[in-house]
Amino acid sequence: MTTAATSPASAAPSGKPVARLYRMVFDKHVCPWGLRAKYLLEKQGYAVEDHWLRNRDEVDAFKREHDVKTTPQTFINGERIGGHDDLRRFLGKPVRDPKATSYRPVLAIFAMAALMALATSWATSGALLTMRAGEWFIAYSMAILATQKLQDIESFSTMFLGYDLLARRWVPYAKIYPFAEALAAVLMISGALTFVAAPIALVIGGIGAVSVFYAVYIQKRELKCACVGGSSNVPLGFVSLTENVMMVAMALWMLLK
Repeated sequence: MTTAATSPASAAPSGKPVARLYRMVFDKHVCPWGLRAKYLLEKQGYAVEDHWLRNRDEVDAFKREHDVKTTPQTFINGERIGGHDDLRRFLGKPVRDPKATSYRPVLAIFAMAALMALATSWATSGALLTMRAGEWFIAYSMAILATQKLQDIESFSTMFLGYDLLARRWVPYAKIYPFAEALAAVLMISGALTFVAAPIALVIGGIGAVSVFYAVYIQKRELKCACVGGSSNVPLGFVSLTENVMMVAMALWMLLK
């Protein structure tokens, strides 16, 4: 078989278990999963015989010979382990389920917004924990969340229609919402036009909070939240409710000020 060419760095140090890895390395494309598999093997103490499949003909010939549909493929002790995910399972590593729900995306947004708010507070006043930092945290959170929604407004609006009470009665609201959130966020960051920003945040946040509470805690439905965009796997629930409650709280605070 002439489908696999060995890279110059394939020599195995003595004393280490050996793994043979076959991965795509083209002139204009290097398979990222192959790179991950190589790194994982080396991290686990394997000496990697790194075989490069340098063109489409070599890849197709390799797949036919080993009756596999994808590369990379790892072999240990003469046994085919499989692709990247199979290798992780073989090594006892967790494998991410792309369909699993997770709060990680929205928590990452809140964490980044908090750091940005603290940085802005420090830059403007020389202090971290200020009242303005709290205001910026909410405003930055809204701005980032709005950006997530606006990346694919069709997907967002479709998911949003699944639970928002106003959007179900007036469908265009599903596409207006992210623009309204973005506008309110920008005005809150600047501290300008409070009489515009506060009512917008109060209305969209209030409707959102009631919609989430009704869907999750009254109807007991298990839904995905559109808060970070229409392709997210964030479950609709406490974090989603928090986003809307923060908007309402910020709006009331601005009006009281």
